[in-house]
Amino acid sequence: MKSQWECFLQNLGVWEGSFTNFSPQGTLLNDTPSCLSLDGLNNNQTVRLTLSRSGRDDVKREFSSVGGGLLFFENGSFSEGLIQLGPFSEFGGELAFVHENRRLRLVQLFDKNGQLNGLTLIREHLAGTQTAERPPLQIDDLLGEWLGEAVTIYRDLRSRSVSEGDSPDIYSTTLKIQLDDTGRLIQSTSFGELTITSTATIKGSIVLFDQDPQKQIQVLLLPDGASATSPLKVQLRQPLFLEAGWLIQPNLRQRMIRSYNEKGEWVSLTLVTEEKV
Repeated sequence: MKSQWECFLQNLGVWEGSFTNFSPQGTLLNDTPSCLSLDGLNNNQTVRLTLSRSGRDDVKREFSSVGGGLLFFENGSFSEGLIQLGPFSEFGGELAFVHENRRLRLVQLFDKNGQLNGLTLIREHLAGTQTAERPPLQIDDLLGEWLGEAVTIYRDLRSRSVSEGDSPDIYSTTLKIQLDDTGRLIQSTSFGELTITSTATIKGSIVLFDQDPQKQIQVLLLPDGASATSPLKVQLRQPLFLEAGWLIQPNLRQRMIRSYNEKGEWVSLTLVTEEKV
């Protein structure tokens, strides 16, 4: 097993792309070209991050360790965000996939009232390499049965043991998505021995799981085969999760899930890699 730092180093390079901002309803607001450099210094003991948007270096950071609200998987995919949901405070997180010469990152933000406030989709490729962007995600792309494997890492002692070489939790997954006679979406998800079935209404690029009016979950279908899953409102004393999906190929998809418990504490991060049967 790689250490968290070794996983971080999978992201070294110059990543060219764009930051695309969307409203909570999925309306494209603006798109800004970007260039992000992650340079290893001192024999990769330090990593320097430089982010340029619109030709300006507007973010510079240096890392000599990783932790806090940041966790990595072995292929370099990662998530960063707040570790605690608090009252009357802004909330959010980033979920980021790495696949070959490409990265897809999604930032979900909530305002001080807990309402979904906006999303940023970041599409990047390594400088000097060819890239072919996927079309915007459609419901038809998701219909069918998906079999996969989930890897879960934890913030507590278990996550520390991952960096020391112990194995994370790995288990099989099944995802079945279909439409009923009225056009309503039916989703059945199995993680190991647990199966959850839920239904949703579809309106354009929005899929709304609205069975419980107090806990409505929205999925936005986005460019480049991406999807953003989040509650319309985050609430105290209720568990919640943020999820991003990426249809890398017509029959290959990844999902990342950042989970919080009923105390509002970030507890785990899961990466699902699934193939359509």
